[in-house]
Amino acid sequence: MLLTCVIGLIACTEAPKEEQKKDKAVPVETMTATKGDISSFYNTTATLEAPQEAKVLTRVAGLIANIKVEEGMLVEEGQLLASIDAERQQYELDRTNAEVLIIEQELQRLKQMKNQEYISADNLAKLEYNLQAAKARRDLSALQVKESQILSPIKGVIAARYVKQGNMVREFDPLFHIVSQAELHGIVYLPEQQLSQLQLGQEALLVASHSPNTQIAADVLRISPVIDSSNGTFKVTLRVKNPDGQLKTGMFTKVSIKFDTRNNAVLVPFNVVIQQDNQQAIYVINDNKAARRQVTLGYRQGDTVEIIKGINAGDVVVSRGQHNLKDQSLVELLTPNVSDAMATLPVTNQANH
Repeated sequence: MLLTCVIGLIACTEAPKEEQKKDKAVPVETMTATKGDISSFYNTTATLEAPQEAKVLTRVAGLIANIKVEEGMLVEEGQLLASIDAERQQYELDRTNAEVLIIEQELQRLKQMKNQEYISADNLAKLEYNLQAAKARRDLSALQVKESQILSPIKGVIAARYVKQGNMVREFDPLFHIVSQAELHGIVYLPEQQLSQLQLGQEALLVASHSPNTQIAADVLRISPVIDSSNGTFKVTLRVKNPDGQLKTGMFTKVSIKFDTRNNAVLVPFNVVIQQDNQQAIYVINDNKAARRQVTLGYRQGDTVEIIKGINAGDVVVSRGQHNLKDQSLVELLTPNVSDAMATLPVTNQANH
């Protein structure tokens, strides 16, 4: 009877231990490491500039008769922007036209005379000279009449209007500021260590502060061969297509310049990587246990990171709950293993070098 009691007591004490051991399983979520392409980017900032812009000046003094455009309007090259009252210039053009006509008639009359010996060669030469001078005055008057019509020198957007209808303007007064924004330039300054990694046509991504979720493609247009000795940087000009006009001259943007791309790399979300004992590690699931694997990281692109060493594509890794684990911890899977989770990884987001 005593032996039976002892056996029963042992059985009663072992059962709670087994239940307690089961209770120690750490709940985790998992996903599968996959293969894909990942790029290395250099992150910096850029200020956008218009490659084409024009300050429209008047070459004729006078009264602004009318204004055809306003700020923000798109104008074509050669489009009429404003008119200056050119009535005085038109009178002068009419006078010089008449002067040219009189001299031409006189020359024609002299040349048609039968007795050419009575015509002085000096007088004929003087008339020829007067005709050329009269034509020059006529052409100048015609130019002033033409310049009273203010035309756009480029295709672009009216950025500023400096005058109003009825204003009196003097020669060379500014009237409009026009910028072409179909294509913009992003100006960045990179440290000289990056010079060897840049080449013309290299891809880049821009993110404007007013639209942080929208990325705009760009490429390297020019690379300055000169290093600024005061700060050790060199100038890089990016070409930015802007067909929709969402970017504006003077806008401040974030820039990611693509340096390199690796194909068929082992990829996981960056948040699965933990820092333990001054080492970077990932927990891999094997027989309901979490095995700690020390990893070497490669490129990081947005929320995605490349694993150079430590795990392989197809390994089931802990994506949530890994901070509560130790090596060989018993785990409880809360969600099924989803290998397609990596399909949602952003492969074009702004990345870190």
